[in-house]
Amino acid sequence: MVKAVQKIPKKHKLVILGLSTLMLGLTLIPAEQATASKDNDAKILEIGKRYNLDLEVVKNTPKIQEKLEESAKTEIEQTNTTKVQVIPEVDTSINFKDFKVKKGDNLAIIFKRAGFSAKTLHKLINSDKNTKKLTQIHPGDTLSFAKNPAGELSHLKYILNRTDTLLISLNIQDKYQSQIQSKTIEKRTKSSSGLITSNFWNAGVDAGLNDKQIMNFADIFGWDIDFANDIRKDDQFTLIYETLHIEGEYIGTGQVLAAEFINQGEKYSAILHTDGNFYTAQGRSMKKAFLRAPVNFKYISSSFNPRRKHPVTGRVKAHRGIDYAAKTGTPVVSAGNGKVIKAGYSRFNGNYVFVQHGTKYVTKYLHLHKRKVKKGQKVKQGQLIGTVGATGQVTGAHLHYEFLVNGVHRNPRTVKLPKSQSLPKSQLAKFKPIADDYLAKLSRNRELQLSMIDK
Repeated sequence: MVKAVQKIPKKHKLVILGLSTLMLGLTLIPAEQATASKDNDAKILEIGKRYNLDLEVVKNTPKIQEKLEESAKTEIEQTNTTKVQVIPEVDTSINFKDFKVKKGDNLAIIFKRAGFSAKTLHKLINSDKNTKKLTQIHPGDTLSFAKNPAGELSHLKYILNRTDTLLISLNIQDKYQSQIQSKTIEKRTKSSSGLITSNFWNAGVDAGLNDKQIMNFADIFGWDIDFANDIRKDDQFTLIYETLHIEGEYIGTGQVLAAEFINQGEKYSAILHTDGNFYTAQGRSMKKAFLRAPVNFKYISSSFNPRRKHPVTGRVKAHRGIDYAAKTGTPVVSAGNGKVIKAGYSRFNGNYVFVQHGTKYVTKYLHLHKRKVKKGQKVKQGQLIGTVGATGQVTGAHLHYEFLVNGVHRNPRTVKLPKSQSLPKSQLAKFKPIADDYLAKLSRNRELQLSMIDK
């Protein structure tokens, strides 16, 4: 250490000595006494003495703790969050161009007319089961096409019916996918009544019913009333039915909910049950073992008359049945479930079909234009067995219908038929209040509407 100091130049030694002397002099100069102030009261701090510091401790209240946690959470979120660029929504409006289906058109022709290739058609039509509905197009239908910026087919729209529209679109995987867009159908109820002055069909039309409603009404009571024979002047009818609407616009009629027919003073009522079948107010099914008539009502040329003169020979011959005059080709159905025991042709009967129903009943259908069943074949009630014709000894096209009970001819219009089944007691308890409510509405609506007719 001494040798190191000796090596320092003389000038440097003088500088160091001077600085050391200055520092020593400064430490020997007296300093002012240190003071601390609080509320303007000065206190002298003595060297070497310990003092207690009065520090205010702030308690960590729930409110402060919540702010601290929020602050910490914000710091964490700011640390972990990646900035995301917000992209404005793309305009989803689609510009469709309509192409009407013309007579003789097919999909290939329409796609070509719209500017799309057969390859695009093949790709689209084989996408899923919905796209195959396009093969059912008819003249007058409209196909609507839309292109993307690349000129590809991006959307195809096809209105299936008043409620459903098929929409096909190209997704980001360059595949076509389809969906059925359906509008909600609103169901309302309406009532109509009528008074028969000439025939049931005309009365139904006057009451505002369409063809389908008139036939449905006749079908409901078809096991009790022969609408070709049993209708009389001043018979009355009332029905409550659904009307269908889409977005407030009327599109047609729905189901008949309840119906009433007063025929020759006798009242018949039918109420629709949740199983889709009609029952009397007492819960007995409207369906019975036999229909009163095997053809849709039109008009008849003669009724049951055992002393009737034959129209060809002029001789008195029992007419053990009913003739239903109708155009050639009018459908003839089996009056009940059974088995065909005879089906052939004879000089007097022309083409005929005989059906056995159990061991007790037989129904016969004569003068058919064509037979639709064969001997030994089982048939169900309402099944087509032939068509009205003019074969055999007849003067014009009509169906001759006979009904036999234990081999004896009976009048099909008045013969007593087996009783129908009733609803189970468990269902009858729920059905009865609904049926009573509909009966009251039917009676009220009939009285109201018929009073308006009288005016």
